[in-house]
Amino acid sequence: MKRHPFEPSRLISGLTALALGTAYDLDALGLWHAPGPWLFLTLPAGLLLSGITAAIWNRTRRPHHPPTDATYPKGS
Repeated sequence: MKRHPFEPSRLISGLTALALGTAYDLDALGLWHAPGPWLFLTLPAGLLLSGITAAIWNRTRRPHHPPTDATYPKGS
């Protein structure tokens, strides 16, 4: 199995979707009454947190040195 890079923003998005789906399921089964604003604010808050995490993750993973022109010969 091919390994893939760790992406924390996808983890946060998945956990947000899992929490929201679980809350709707428990509310539908009558086991827990979810407050209305909580359910509507969970998805945007999770996506916002995921976007911020992706931006920070990409910024820290980017190389900090400027590219050099060593790949192109000077005579071409």
